[in-house]
Amino acid sequence: LCAAVPLKDMKLLDVKLGQLPTWLAMRDFTPGGILGALRRGYDRYYNKYINVKKGGLGGVSMVLAGYVVISYIWSYSHL
Repeated sequence: LCAAVPLKDMKLLDVKLGQLPTWLAMRDFTPGGILGALRRGYDRYYNKYINVKKGGLGGVSMVLAGYVVISYIWSYSHL
């Protein structure tokens, strides 16, 4: 059987809707905490899509698609 994971250590996708406010209150919203979260996200993306033995266009195409969407939003401020 699986051991119960403390709410603080749960991933967002594993949190139930009723636990969401408590889970959010436990997050670290200091500048260092936010930078750490961004760094972990970048590392996960890089290791999953860019730093692979046999790569494809998936990771690079996602970055380009994100750039296109952001530049489109910046160009058309009425959106």
